[in-house]
Amino acid sequence: MIILDKPYVSELMEETLKSNGFPVLKNSEAEKLGEAKNINLIEENAFIDKVRNEKNIFLYSNSENSINWISKNLSFTNIPEKINLFKDKVKFRDLLKPIFPDFFYKEIKFNELESFNLSGCSYPFIIKPAVGFFSLGVHKVKTAAQWPSTVAEIKKEITQAQGLYPESVVDTTKFIVEQNIEGTEFAIDTYFNEKGKPVILNILEHKFPNEDDLTDRAYITSKYIIEKYHPHFEYLLMKIGALAKLKNFPMHIEVRITNEGEIIPIEVNPMRFTGWCLTDIAHYAYDINVYDYYINQKTPDWETILKGKEEKVYSMIIASLPKDISAKEIDTINYDKFTTHFEKPLALRKINYNEYPVFGFLFAETREENWNEIDYILKSDLKEFIQLKS
Repeated sequence: MIILDKPYVSELMEETLKSNGFPVLKNSEAEKLGEAKNINLIEENAFIDKVRNEKNIFLYSNSENSINWISKNLSFTNIPEKINLFKDKVKFRDLLKPIFPDFFYKEIKFNELESFNLSGCSYPFIIKPAVGFFSLGVHKVKTAAQWPSTVAEIKKEITQAQGLYPESVVDTTKFIVEQNIEGTEFAIDTYFNEKGKPVILNILEHKFPNEDDLTDRAYITSKYIIEKYHPHFEYLLMKIGALAKLKNFPMHIEVRITNEGEIIPIEVNPMRFTGWCLTDIAHYAYDINVYDYYINQKTPDWETILKGKEEKVYSMIIASLPKDISAKEIDTINYDKFTTHFEKPLALRKINYNEYPVFGFLFAETREENWNEIDYILKSDLKEFIQLKS
């Protein structure tokens, strides 16, 4: 069963809903697609009754914007409880205490940021909204002297992002300060099946321009990444699933692997895979339709899937607007130049940058020997693809 909401529904998801006839909650976002795409729309009361009466419900939403609706209408299930357990980063750290008893974290209110006592913190540390999305308000603090400018930057970002997401997705009334996790960052799309076993649908390495820049720009996946990390991530997911008692539950989890090889979770985004339907990279890279795999409880045959994928890297590029350029200043985006920068672009999704601070998402295939094309975009301010008004 599917709940659709803003900010984005991909064509792949639309076609999957149409071809499979999955029940979709009839709301304003779904109605935009329903008649044109022959999607199986279900009235709200019928949708709720279906959840109430069926033994095994495989519920998925493309967006965390649906969390409020789920909390209000599906409170007779344990789904809202599980969502809140993961969406609130403080509660998530509380859950993980049996596994990571020495991990430092502390909750702090937004109106207490300026007066926060830094004496108990070890540097560097991370501050971010306790309920957040898309790297909004996430900063690394290296010294006490850096704190005032960090607080000022957070307040600026919060002001600029007002109205973009509901409070259930980004709640800036409270933050979490936690120890910095040095190491390589990964994002995993997974679901727990009806027996509580985790099924991994994709593994993405999060690439950063530098150690201080925590923005979302590039994620990559490859045969090497899947084969090397799958068993280790599966083991961690089994422990998390046991603590949270998860069944029939999809999630997008971010972790870091330290230099010592320890895998430490960063956060979990419940009820969905990679946001903005960017989970579709699994389709372009491995011919895995994650919506079909979850709803129909399929498990990837990775040995077969990865044949012929040697020496290839699949990337997901997030083309955010530069912070010093407002949408009102933009005349056009040179999408052709942006796309042809890559040797084998697989799909381009143009985004309304007047509504969201991003002008597009790109999926691409790159030979490992041509890594420089990804590295270039990773470090670019992207201004070369933006034509400003005269």
